[in-house]
Amino acid sequence: MQKSAGVLTVLALKHTAQCLVLLPRFLLAALMLCLLDVLCIRRKVLLKMEGSSPEDPPVCVSDSNKMFTLESLRAVWYGQKLDFFKSAQLGLIAPNTEVVQLQERRRVRVLDYVKGRRPLILNFGSCS
Repeated sequence: MQKSAGVLTVLALKHTAQCLVLLPRFLLAALMLCLLDVLCIRRKVLLKMEGSSPEDPPVCVSDSNKMFTLESLRAVWYGQKLDFFKSAQLGLIAPNTEVVQLQERRRVRVLDYVKGRRPLILNFGSCS
């Protein structure tokens, strides 16, 4: 099924608005990663210039363990996107997600298990 030009335009505008909302948060996180690298590299250079004493802790900054990389920026963008668009928010009503009953293998909603004013407790831990 092909989408009309109007639907594609609305989708493009929606994605653009989402990016504009996420961009300041992403840029701040990217700046922090860059500053961490600059501070670590600066410390490494200063220690080499001064000559380190035996009681100084070893500095383990190399070209292979930088924080400001394309992979880390992708991870930050993905994390920011997940955090911003999550359906569960502190102080709001819990999302009524779909779950599968193991015995009957049928799909139900989480809030179907609420009985009266009794609180519903979900345990995501292991029983082993």
